[in-house]
Amino acid sequence: QVQLVESGGGLVQTGGSLRLSCAASGRAFNSYAMGWFRQAPGKERECVAAIKWSGGSTYYLDSVKGRFTISRDNAKNTMYLQMNSLLPEDTAVYYCAASLLSGYYSGTYVRNLGNYAHWGQGTQVTVSS
Repeated sequence: QVQLVESGGGLVQTGGSLRLSCAASGRAFNSYAMGWFRQAPGKERECVAAIKWSGGSTYYLDSVKGRFTISRDNAKNTMYLQMNSLLPEDTAVYYCAASLLSGYYSGTYVRNLGNYAHWGQGTQVTVSS
């Protein structure tokens, strides 16, 4: 059974940092694009960042560019999201996800949550002002 488990969320002050991790088990994801999504109360889930299976291409939501960094370690079947200079508007539940298709990546494709087959349970990130 495929499992994605997020960790690393918490409460930080504005300007602080957090590092989220997503550990995958049940199958190797080293040929699949993966992404980080977030959902704030009353808002739609949005793609924050995504990464090609090789790590060679990435996508970022405009509002997090320069502050967040996505990375992956395929040997550990783990993906990360380093979040710096956090703002109150970054407060949300953060989810990791693995894409439907093996060996496919495009910026348009990875932004669409409908293109992801497996999801984690989410981790809460709260940024206080």
